Amino acid sequence: MKTMSLQIAALTTALLASSALVQAQPASPAKPKVEAAAMMDTVYDLYEGDVVKIDAKTRTVTFKNKDGESSFVAGPEIKNFAQIKVGDHLSVTYELAVALELIKTKSDGIRTKQEASAVSTAQPGQKPSQTITNATEIIADVVAVDRVKKTASIKGPNGKVTVVKVKNPDLLKDIAVGDVVKALFIDRMAASITAKK
Repeated sequence: MKTMSLQIAALTTALLASSALVQAQPASPAKPKVEAAAMMDTVYDLYEGDVVKIDAKTRTVTFKNKDGESSFVAGPEIKNFAQIKVGDHLSVTYELAVALELIKTKSDGIRTKQEASAVSTAQPGQKPSQTITNATEIIADVVAVDRVKKTASIKGPNGKVTVVKVKNPDLLKDIAVGDVVKALFIDRMAASITAKK
């Protein structure tokens, strides 16, 4: 048996923690509402496994997947520990979504960046789950457009250039170098334990 990697174990523990984290977070970020946006969505499965053993005394949960067995200790911050049963399924995912919106104006010299975070957790009595969502909105300059590769390179207020790949190449027809765009980056980490199907 191997121990789940420290990064995934720490992430799982943090994501399955109690709602105490919510109080330290700003208001919930809005879901992107963009009329003509270039959207890019990517979902990464960080870990999946089924509960094969639970040691209530040490609060150690052992999972098994195609790579073998892994385990982690559920700290006291996981309030719904008693709801975890053998056969339950753990899923830890990371999702990135980008919305790009053309602003119908030329540069006024002002570039901004706004950030917000939100945390949602399972209700008392439910199996542990938690989702942490971060949203970053920037006003940026388009510094390059590649219609063949379906990408736009945008330069934000800190000078960093980010390349955004779009799903619909038609949305790049109206975007040119020098335009000002609004980009909304949303990343979400989620961990959930669900009952055996």
